[in-house]
Amino acid sequence: MYLRIRELREDRDLPQKTVASYLLCDQSLYSKYERGERPLPLELADRLADYFGTSVDYLLGRTDEKTPYPPGRRR
Repeated sequence: MYLRIRELREDRDLPQKTVASYLLCDQSLYSKYERGERPLPLELADRLADYFGTSVDYLLGRTDEKTPYPPGRRR
């Protein structure tokens, strides 16, 4: 999961500070999420999935499909 959130952020040329601000945390904490030094809380994973337009399953590595589930099919 951690490599995927970094990849998604870098694909959009976003600095960590921008994503951290969206999550209402500081950049150093977000950096720890990306590196796997801190577990990413489920509610933040859900917010990141919405932010990047993907599914939590993609962030968690449960699927390689980046597109989110259609409404009504979310797990």
